[in-house]
Amino acid sequence: MKKLEEYVRSIPDFPEPGIIFRDITSILQDADGLKLAVDGLLDILKDVEYDVVVGPESRGFIFGVPVAYEAHKSFVPVRKKGKLPCEVISAEYDLEYGSAVIEIHKDAIKPGQKVVIIDDLIATGGTIEAIIKLIEQLGGEVVKVCFVMELAGLKGREKLTGYQVDSMIIYEGK
Repeated sequence: MKKLEEYVRSIPDFPEPGIIFRDITSILQDADGLKLAVDGLLDILKDVEYDVVVGPESRGFIFGVPVAYEAHKSFVPVRKKGKLPCEVISAEYDLEYGSAVIEIHKDAIKPGQKVVIIDDLIATGGTIEAIIKLIEQLGGEVVKVCFVMELAGLKGREKLTGYQVDSMIIYEGK
């Protein structure tokens, strides 16, 4: 069986010249690649005590739900503004060109629950930093943050200082 990084398609000059886009769809399109990714995340969490898996829209859903299912944990989605039907709390965060707002249901995390966050990629870390603030505002404790891939050159991990962070694949560049 191949290594997980062998399933990642690298696309040069997308979305702009000089950028190498790391595409997860090539992981998802191969049963072995998807199994490697989900099993790898479960392995990272094997010694972690947690109650809830949180995943940001949309690729955090893709990897977070099968992990939650296999570990017999609940899954909580964090969505873009206006997508959740019940009462929410919100956090604004910076993007490369502007800002965005994410939301979580007010009743999604109970005080004292131990939370794992799963996403496909960490770049600048702004989205996950905002999610951590939401979880903590609800009284949850973030015990681990897991990524399939990390773009280390963008220094997103620095925004998550003080939290346990693991990435299955680390690319040194941007």
